[in-house]
Amino acid sequence: MDEETANPDQRMQRLIIERNRKMAASAHAYVRGSTARFYEWLEASDRIVLPEGPEIWICGDCHAGNLGPVANTAGALAIQIRDFDQTVIGNPAHDLIRLGLFLAMAARGSDLPGITTVRILERMIEGYEAAFAPEAQGETTDAVADMPKIVKSAMRLAAGRSWKHLADERIEGVEPTIPLGKRFWPLTKEEREGVNELFAEDGLHRLITSLRSRGDKSRLRVMDAAYWQKGCSSLGRLRIAVLVAIDKGKAERHCLMDIKETIAPTAPRSSSADMPKNNGERVVTGARNLSPLLGGRMIQARLLKKSVFVRELLPQDLKLEIEQVAQD
Repeated sequence: MDEETANPDQRMQRLIIERNRKMAASAHAYVRGSTARFYEWLEASDRIVLPEGPEIWICGDCHAGNLGPVANTAGALAIQIRDFDQTVIGNPAHDLIRLGLFLAMAARGSDLPGITTVRILERMIEGYEAAFAPEAQGETTDAVADMPKIVKSAMRLAAGRSWKHLADERIEGVEPTIPLGKRFWPLTKEEREGVNELFAEDGLHRLITSLRSRGDKSRLRVMDAAYWQKGCSSLGRLRIAVLVAIDKGKAERHCLMDIKETIAPTAPRSSSADMPKNNGERVVTGARNLSPLLGGRMIQARLLKKSVFVRELLPQDLKLEIEQVAQD
């Protein structure tokens, strides 16, 4: 077995070490991985009272790495939120402050002057306000030509990607296996049996066959599955990658599914809002309200008595990488 591979009884120790390493690597990584501390800091800080926005679904962890191109089952592509672990019905000011902190850290990490940080935050607020213009009608008012270069580049890259690109990035090729090593670790027998049972359910069949290129009666089979050491703030939760075959013979195609455990959010929630108590249902409901392209590709489920959500990873799903920013 690869020396970087962790046996199930070694997972938590290895995950804690990896999380600390990631968060210590850069200020950006620390901001991304310290959601709970962000809200603790916000609550304890000596600040003016936050404006009370309407009680709506918010991301709860809105930073640039959780934004990016996503596709729906019909192939439409848009920039939307792509992570909903912390989604709640709450105050939208929390999303703006979280995103503003990330952008300010990006400016500081790029050695840009303070006035540039101010201008970045002004543009963020202008963009938020633009959604309330009468002509917006719930849709983005930005044409691709008007997008910032980094966003335009991500959209063009996403539009040209295929299954091979996704397979090369995630599982190091198109072979029908998930390679064990630094990123993927072996499952227990109980976990593997749980995955097989989950993918025999009708809900998973409908999810996988919902893409327009697949038939409703396509046959599915689990080819391989592994524990996925991925993320930062979510390290330590159950996370499983599942490689699924669709149909057989010359018609056989593959897809990569992501199973992620959900837990109670740390983002402040409205005390009066009617929000799902089941965390898997909460995540999926928030996704469908905030990012319908992605939310329509997710379902909630239970695996080994744990609340999880399941989604298919598409080649077009990318995150915005903003580690360094130029002054312009």
